[in-house]
Amino acid sequence: MNTHFLALLGGTGIFLFGMFVLTDALRQLANARMRAVLTRFTRSPFSGAVAGMFTTAIIQSSSATMVTVISFVGAGLITFPQALGVIYGANIGTTITGWIVALLGLKLSLETAALPLLLVASLMRTAGNARVARIGLVLAGFCLIFIGLGMMQNGAAVFRDWLTPQSLPADTWLGRFYLLLLGAVITLIIQSSSAGVAMALVLYSAGSVTLAQGASLIVGMDVGTTATALLATFGGSRNMRRTAVAHVVYNIITGLAAFLFLGAITKALGSVFAANDPAALVTFHSLFNILGAVLMLPVSGPFARLIIALIPSENDALTDALDRRLLPDTLAALTAVQTTETRIARRIFGAMGGRLSGTAHAAPDVSSDAEVSVALGELETFLSAIKADPDQARETSLFSALLHETDHLRRLLRRSQAHEFVPVLLSDRKLRRAALVLGGLLNRAAQDGDRTIPQRLARLEQWVNHRTMQHRRALLLGEHAGIYSLPEVFAHTDALRWLQRSLHHAARITAYQAEARTLLENRTP
Repeated sequence: MNTHFLALLGGTGIFLFGMFVLTDALRQLANARMRAVLTRFTRSPFSGAVAGMFTTAIIQSSSATMVTVISFVGAGLITFPQALGVIYGANIGTTITGWIVALLGLKLSLETAALPLLLVASLMRTAGNARVARIGLVLAGFCLIFIGLGMMQNGAAVFRDWLTPQSLPADTWLGRFYLLLLGAVITLIIQSSSAGVAMALVLYSAGSVTLAQGASLIVGMDVGTTATALLATFGGSRNMRRTAVAHVVYNIITGLAAFLFLGAITKALGSVFAANDPAALVTFHSLFNILGAVLMLPVSGPFARLIIALIPSENDALTDALDRRLLPDTLAALTAVQTTETRIARRIFGAMGGRLSGTAHAAPDVSSDAEVSVALGELETFLSAIKADPDQARETSLFSALLHETDHLRRLLRRSQAHEFVPVLLSDRKLRRAALVLGGLLNRAAQDGDRTIPQRLARLEQWVNHRTMQHRRALLLGEHAGIYSLPEVFAHTDALRWLQRSLHHAARITAYQAEARTLLENRTP
């Protein structure tokens, strides 16, 4: 018995390791496509559900999909309401693993064929190029899954005599609840609902659990898998926490509904499928996740408002989007940088625009300047950790644009802290108009992100540069004529230089923002 027990444990471990290898390899192969699908097709809850379902079916892990989506929400790739549809779809997509196990792993018993294929996969991993190596890892993952399943079946067979439905909690409401909790604990321990479902399928096909008992375990496993999403939000932004909480609440709602109707559903499935057919248990898993999505899609709006009420708005830090878990995905990390730069730029634009238009408080906001300076430091550190692939023109162009924008943000912040030039500009008859126009444009840029701002700032910069020499000559002539004192001439020429440089930095920042936005909106990987 000890040998069979070790085979059951080892088989579970091999299956679990195979899932990790398969998920990581598929995620690397489909990384750009997954990002494109999630960002392009999440415009509504329904399209998000379809995107989440296909993405999870491809990478074989709802936890991986949810961690990716939470990171994308934090980076600003998608919004929190758009992420709700992905949550619904991910739960449906994860049932594909159960179908693979039930139809191929348990019915066809492919562990013998998997052994020589594992050698082929190893050779592909060691002898091929990067893409062939990843395909080899995908094949190795599948081989390990089927080998693990075979060991789990062999190990579970010996326990048929003592591990029986009668030895588990009875098929009552309380007994099902105990099994639900057991399923959740199993998933919390092994951090994979797919491995837990495979274990339940093996036990059901061996007759160790009834259909209702297996279904109770699977409902608990679906609830338990939300722990990974919660862990992914530690230190994250408000919208990241909302996404994780929405995932938990949704799984609890669908799990509760499945639990309430478990008896009726399993009774109906028992009359359709043969005894101990694992397809019956997988059908239950798919059915309650599909019904859950169908029920929640029409009420996604109220559901989003409920989650927002549970996690109300607060003052987010400027750098909330800079999640280091995004670094392996270069485009997602660069999107986080772009989101952060936009927040910082709007803060600086708002402060400068308010002063130039005369709407800001006279006293400088030193604390705000310090916060922006710290945020820029964190942004620069994060940006330096990003490794753009030189062979990817889009990545390198985006990285370059964001790097230049960061430099101009730092320079504009220093200019904005020189508050003494603003009164001089507003008192100068010829410079006042340009200063007021710049203030108005910066206020617009800080509020609504008007896409005509870069062109308007560029035209204003050209006009100011054209008038610079003329105005300086007029100031010098005025000093000779006794109209201005020499200190007044220096004050006005310094203010003019401040205006020129501030305008230049603002124009370049908005130009690089537009360039980065264009590159990011080109979703083709």
